[in-house]
Amino acid sequence: MVLEAKKINKHFRKPVDFHVLKDIDLNIKNGEFVSIMGKSGCGKSTLLYILSTMDTDYEGELFIKGQKISGKTRDELSYIRNKHIGFVFQFHYLLSEFTVLENVMLPAKKLGEKSLKEIEADAMEKLRILDIEGIAYNKASNISGGQKQRVAIARALINNPSIIMGDEPTGNLDSHNAQNVFSIFKKLSVEQGLSLLIVTHDLDFAKKTDRIVEMLDGRIIS
Repeated sequence: MVLEAKKINKHFRKPVDFHVLKDIDLNIKNGEFVSIMGKSGCGKSTLLYILSTMDTDYEGELFIKGQKISGKTRDELSYIRNKHIGFVFQFHYLLSEFTVLENVMLPAKKLGEKSLKEIEADAMEKLRILDIEGIAYNKASNISGGQKQRVAIARALINNPSIIMGDEPTGNLDSHNAQNVFSIFKKLSVEQGLSLLIVTHDLDFAKKTDRIVEMLDGRIIS
């Protein structure tokens, strides 16, 4: 198991108590490509933020690669998140004044486990995998929307994470670029054994993943 969640419960306490996640159990295996679907407000994104260790205000237990994550300090979680989890969001959050290469290098520089030369070589390799090494020295502000999302995926891959998590990563793309992103994810799953957990409203996207987790009113129903 790459990711294991046991009996996750989450409450929003203000202005009144709202039980947003109810007894969530979820396992993601090595190389598994899983999508999460459900109506707006069902708790999909809330669950993703807990699974990604960014939200620690919950009840239950969370394990990444067999290691219990629940109860770790903020600094410990920051290290675990940077090393084991790659993120791809609906909006790419690239730094527009930086080059594509510099954007991809950032999480590895933060992790601090390799030299700058090694990080740059790794970043170029990730750009090659995504077929965008030709724009490595372009400013992030000067590339297309589809290219920006590929750069965001390369950045998510830079620390060779155990799992990629995505919150509507194709939600801001046209159908052609959405299909490109799916193809990239599928290739990473099949060829590199990377696990992926993607929140999406796109049924066509979800149907092509290995498994759909369906949520309703804070519960997993299938």
